[in-house]
Amino acid sequence: MTDAADGRVALVTGAGSGIGAAVAVALLARGWRVALAGRHPETLERTAREARGGAGVAGESAGGGARGEALVVRADVTVPESVDALFGAVAARWGRLDLLFNNAGVFGAPAGIADVPFEAWRSVLDTNVTGAFLCAQAAFRMMRDQDPRGGRIINNGSVSAHTPRPLSVAYTAAKHAVTGLTKSLSLEGREFGIACGQIDVGNAATDMTASFGRGVLQADGSVRAEPVMDVRNVVEAVLFMAELPAEANVQFMSVLATAMPSFVGRG
Repeated sequence: MTDAADGRVALVTGAGSGIGAAVAVALLARGWRVALAGRHPETLERTAREARGGAGVAGESAGGGARGEALVVRADVTVPESVDALFGAVAARWGRLDLLFNNAGVFGAPAGIADVPFEAWRSVLDTNVTGAFLCAQAAFRMMRDQDPRGGRIINNGSVSAHTPRPLSVAYTAAKHAVTGLTKSLSLEGREFGIACGQIDVGNAATDMTASFGRGVLQADGSVRAEPVMDVRNVVEAVLFMAELPAEANVQFMSVLATAMPSFVGRG
């Protein structure tokens, strides 16, 4: 892994909170130029301020460390025109794209398969699958056509890409689909120097997992507290994947809390 990104360009979707925000801040701290994408400009601006250390402008942090340049772009990954505008903004600002962290996603309300409303199913699939596809497609086109050619796409999957939680049919189906997207991108990207990998995260400490310490429904019907891990562990994994040399790729990586009960031995 290199010591700094030397001005390489990244795009992070879902950059306003959770894993996306943490990864965006870390990339900026390492000198990447980063487009922060999401539906809520106020949370994206908060991420940018965190990366700047409150300085108000991109440049040197209070501690003297190099900082990259942030670009805040309001975007809805489920809308093709919005995705086109997002990638157009990146192209207009920096002229290329070296990394897409395809992170935007939603879990949806827990429900048994017999009770999931169509609208709820569609909402989860639209964001987690269609949104991931649209962003990957736009990134692929940009990386294929730029000079020098190539780049890297990292899809944020989930432990649910392997083993479901109870009452999560839409989310589980969506994350299995993301795995298929990752494999297809990897295959088609070879010709153009585009690497694609996937990180499957289990129980990182974010807003989404804030309730895990109070109890999570298990497959046997019990409700038990689950341990979580610091989100920094996920950040370090993504940075490792992102800054590999072009000839190397992490195809799939699972990062989860060591004592997480609902993956190995789930049920």
